[in-house]
Amino acid sequence: MVRFPARPQAIVFDLDGVLFDTEALYRDALLAAAAELDIHIPLSLCQRMVGLHGNAARLLLREYVGDEVDLDAVWEGTKARYRALFDTDLRLKPGVTALLDTLDEMGLPRAIATSSSHRTAIHHLEAFGLRDRFDALVASGDCERCKPFPDPYLRAARILNKPTSSCLALEDSLAGVRSATAAGLPTIMVPDLQQPSAELRRLCASVASDLDEVNLWLRGVAAGPDSGAAAH
Repeated sequence: MVRFPARPQAIVFDLDGVLFDTEALYRDALLAAAAELDIHIPLSLCQRMVGLHGNAARLLLREYVGDEVDLDAVWEGTKARYRALFDTDLRLKPGVTALLDTLDEMGLPRAIATSSSHRTAIHHLEAFGLRDRFDALVASGDCERCKPFPDPYLRAARILNKPTSSCLALEDSLAGVRSATAAGLPTIMVPDLQQPSAELRRLCASVASDLDEVNLWLRGVAAGPDSGAAAH
């Protein structure tokens, strides 16, 4: 059950897997690009890449395929495929618009903290008319260290001018949860490709099935201190 000393003063969203249904697109693009070069990549390795910055993901991939593989060819093929998928298969995660409407009603500022590039984040937001619905965007290149380090969430809270302890983070991955909680943000995990492990459950304030559940909880918080919590 999620409980805060007071209602959150701000919300910080992850992008991929929380706002947009893109993690499966990245996975499928990588698997297809690798298969074209006769490289088999297990799903377990794809799972470990979720939420990581591209450089960290490349290191994991290099460890698996070894030094003989042309990793640049795999990576370029992957990027070409997922950019094409963005034009045909990009989808909002269920509940995004309704949750943003609730934040508007509550007057809560919100930011995005993502390992994706500014270009990618802005593309996705503009595709659904959401760019102006966020007060800040922290993306790849804005911090010296990316997730799972706390830097992106620390920067987002600083831009919003809120204490980290009063900002609620919404994340879908182990790397993201580690980043947010290390920065001091209470975190709700909304699982996408990664399911909550014992470590994730220890780190998170709660695990919610989807953003609609988070929205229901926030509306309960707005209604009064004893109105309840929806995420468990």
